[in-house]
Amino acid sequence: MPTQNTGKITKVDRSQPLLHQHGYEIQQYGTLRDLPIVLNPNVRNESCTLVNQILADTIVLYHIYKKHHWLMRGHTFYQLHLLLDKHASEQVELIDALGERVQTLGGVAIADPRHVAEVTTIKRPPNGVEEVPVMLSRLLEAHELIIEELREAIDKTAANQDRGTNDLLVSQALRTHETQVWFLAEHLVDTPLVHS
Repeated sequence: MPTQNTGKITKVDRSQPLLHQHGYEIQQYGTLRDLPIVLNPNVRNESCTLVNQILADTIVLYHIYKKHHWLMRGHTFYQLHLLLDKHASEQVELIDALGERVQTLGGVAIADPRHVAEVTTIKRPPNGVEEVPVMLSRLLEAHELIIEELREAIDKTAANQDRGTNDLLVSQALRTHETQVWFLAEHLVDTPLVHS
């Protein structure tokens, strides 16, 4: 510990941060802590696996939203720029809720970007800029993939009577994704701008 020389007596400086600390993992990814939530450990483990997959894909979707928000072009730039940022903010709320649910179940929420990249099932977009309809289609495809995962997880958590996870997946995650799909898909309808 850092010390401070105060003349004859050396005492520990308690206000000095203890930097460069090292330790070991206190809980490995894929393991469960035993929390008193009256839910079978096998059920909690399956729910953690399902939610972590959805969480990984949601983290990737968030980043694609931010990328496309910045790269919007054309006559709908302003509307889509704002819409994609709104959707990204809603995805951040989902990310937090999903991560906290995994922790509540006694698991370890996936978070490290390198780990997320290994686990995600969403195809990586190119590094550059795509045309606007392609960017919107890419977002819709990612939503569709996550919605499919959500529906499977909803069925499994219902069968396992994991009502807490089931409620989160239905009332917050699924409904958010479905609404965002609706808003995005309407931008791909080919309607004339100035005449009919």
